[in-house]
Amino acid sequence: MITTVTLNAAIDKTYYVKQFGLGDVQRVTRQIAEPGGKGNNVAKVIRLLGGDVTASGFAAGSSGSFIEGSLMERGIQTSFVRVPGESRVCLNIIDESNGTSTELLEQGPDINAAQIIEIKETLHRLALQSSVVVLSGSLPPGAPAQLYAELIGIIQSTNARAFLDTSGAALSSGLQAKPHFVKPNEQELAQWLGRDRLDEAEWPAAAEKLASEGIAQVCVTLGSRGAIAFIDGEGYQIIPPKIQAVNTVGCGDSFVAGMAFAEERGADPAEKLRIASAAAAANAMSDKAGHIDYQLFQEYVKQVKVIAL
Repeated sequence: MITTVTLNAAIDKTYYVKQFGLGDVQRVTRQIAEPGGKGNNVAKVIRLLGGDVTASGFAAGSSGSFIEGSLMERGIQTSFVRVPGESRVCLNIIDESNGTSTELLEQGPDINAAQIIEIKETLHRLALQSSVVVLSGSLPPGAPAQLYAELIGIIQSTNARAFLDTSGAALSSGLQAKPHFVKPNEQELAQWLGRDRLDEAEWPAAAEKLASEGIAQVCVTLGSRGAIAFIDGEGYQIIPPKIQAVNTVGCGDSFVAGMAFAEERGADPAEKLRIASAAAAANAMSDKAGHIDYQLFQEYVKQVKVIAL
């Protein structure tokens, strides 16, 4: 089994309007509401790939009930810690006249020390039943920056493999715990090195440096340009299928889902990277984050190129 952890779960709501103007009354032509947060997106894609997955994290109020119920409708087991307040809503407004996106992201409920103890106990129980545990997304208000590092230690104590996908202080702290897998994007990798940006020629060396910190699998995602990976000391360049993306939200989560799914099945490094890149590409062809068409995914797996560095 794979467990995903979303500490700041959300309802991802998308509004489509004919033309978005500040100060104007907006008529929504179409809307989508999905159980969201990065870990929940990972769980949705793992399930669509055919994996057995349990989603955990914090959930609050009627929004939390919607998130849990929607995941269960998809065949995803849930084991959330309930907290007071309301899980957040992340609103994405799409201007159909030009395709631009405007996002409004709520903070989510405050988390206290007792609730952190409860999520640690829940995670330990789930990790004992799992081969892979994926920690994804931002930390909720009230959570210490070192929380992911502490959760990684709990996962490692059960012999499950810890996957980490976050940013900022949570990433810096989490890396010190040496998770099995991390997926920074190019900006997050540059920040880890104390740089504003990296030139394209610097990506492989930067990824290798991160891997040398004791992390078995490092995948640096580069959007439509693919990814650079170091897995067990070997470097790879991943060239994705050529597509005209519909929506790039959730592509990184889909990449993580593909890696976790392939990891549980014992795939070799090149196959892992093909599955992950194909899942990301399939997500880009859907208007929902954390969603893939399986037949399209299968076509894309054949098109992904993995080149040894």
